[in-house]
Amino acid sequence: MAEHIKIVEVGPRDGLQNEKQFVDTAVKIELVDRLAAAGFQNVEAASFVSPKWVPQMADGAAVMAGIDRRPGTIYSVLAPNLRGFEGALAARADEVVIFGAASEAFSQRNINCSIAESIARFEPVAAAAKEAGMRLRGSISCALGCPYQGETPVAAVVDVAERLLRLGCDEIDVADTIGVGTAAQVGRVLRAVGQVADLGTRVSGHFHDTYGQALANILAALDCGVRIFHSSVAGLGGCPYAKGATGNVATEDVLYLLRGQGLHTGVDLDAVVDIGQWISERIGRPTSSRAGRALALKKA
Repeated sequence: MAEHIKIVEVGPRDGLQNEKQFVDTAVKIELVDRLAAAGFQNVEAASFVSPKWVPQMADGAAVMAGIDRRPGTIYSVLAPNLRGFEGALAARADEVVIFGAASEAFSQRNINCSIAESIARFEPVAAAAKEAGMRLRGSISCALGCPYQGETPVAAVVDVAERLLRLGCDEIDVADTIGVGTAAQVGRVLRAVGQVADLGTRVSGHFHDTYGQALANILAALDCGVRIFHSSVAGLGGCPYAKGATGNVATEDVLYLLRGQGLHTGVDLDAVVDIGQWISERIGRPTSSRAGRALALKKA
């Protein structure tokens, strides 16, 4: 039996949050439902942050209220503070996501505080999530590089990972937020993180494809023992605080790669190709997925 790889589909939240034109709530709901039906174990569905900072995610409660929940699917939401957590709890989210940068400069620009201050802010959120019996995931932004200070020191990534683990995080995302990382660098960072967290069960790879390195970085992470990866259907996404950063690696490309490696995801690639074409039409721009384009043309 092929080894199982868990794919966390982040398109509905991380993917859409950077779209300038508001995406209709009904479209977001349908996107989440179609992705869950395609077989994803975990879908990042919404965000409970201030609409002032991320107006695209202002309808998080409505999205969570409208989805058709599938048994066994984890529906995750971003909740950076207690107000956000209260929204996540009311929305019956399965998992709360908190985030801290491994770069001091990015932390200041992104959430207006130091790394230590950001982790301290998450303490009540983490405690509340655990008390409510919810899963808690911690994301390490700029784990491979920062737009303001360059390459991120490996020790800084490990330090944030340890802090998030102490908060009780069930999973830790090592995120290349601006897509500058390379395979050798991924190996160095993940081997170091592996000294404090089990790479096979507790650590995920979250790669953006700005420099076209995301698939190579996934292979490097697989080689280190990572078995959880994030991706975004049609390559949706970006980062509002990192000029030039493109979307997360496209889910279609990741599924095609993993299938070629003989690895099992439980996700229907053909269905994801159709979803990628559909959401690209809805937001008015072509898919960023090369595999998605090629497979869609074959089906036409």
